[in-house]
Amino acid sequence: MHSLFIKGGFLMWPIALCSIVSLTIILERFYYFNKTRAKSKNLSERVHLLLKNNKAEEAISAADADKSFLGRFLCVGIKVMNQAVEEKQKILRRAGSRELEQADTRLRVLSVIGNISTLLGLLGTVTGMIQTFMKIEKIGGIAEVAVLAGGIWEALLTTAAGLSVAIPTLVFYHYFEGIVDNRAIQMKNIASDIFNIH
Repeated sequence: MHSLFIKGGFLMWPIALCSIVSLTIILERFYYFNKTRAKSKNLSERVHLLLKNNKAEEAISAADADKSFLGRFLCVGIKVMNQAVEEKQKILRRAGSRELEQADTRLRVLSVIGNISTLLGLLGTVTGMIQTFMKIEKIGGIAEVAVLAGGIWEALLTTAAGLSVAIPTLVFYHYFEGIVDNRAIQMKNIASDIFNIH
């Protein structure tokens, strides 16, 4: 494996760096999303029921105990329930944006790495092919098939490495984006269903 890495050329180093950064972000985001997911499947329904029965304090305790993005958002909503509609919407929008901003942290970096890794791999192949044909020209335009094939497969190593980093990175990027979108929908539904209780 080490010999293949060296044969791939200097562009294997930035691809390797991309893989390290990508893996670090993926693990960190898995930890974050797991830590902030709703622990109770029916949290919003329980809070909704408590609010309908005028048990705001119990509702806040239930939401706060969940220790999730949903619990934090519910707590904000409960506390501003009796404020004017415009003020309530503004505070809820700000709270929702804050939660989504935290969830979206570093996801753009994954998208960039996914695209850059592919391009680095392609660039490595192009530069490798250029070097191969320069060698052919140097020896008078005649080269053995083995020499030519060896130069080509070494050039293609960077494309393989780049795609090996790009594909899982983009898969996880879209997976995490799906989680963020789902959280946005959940908070929107809570804002419209629960916080219109008078």
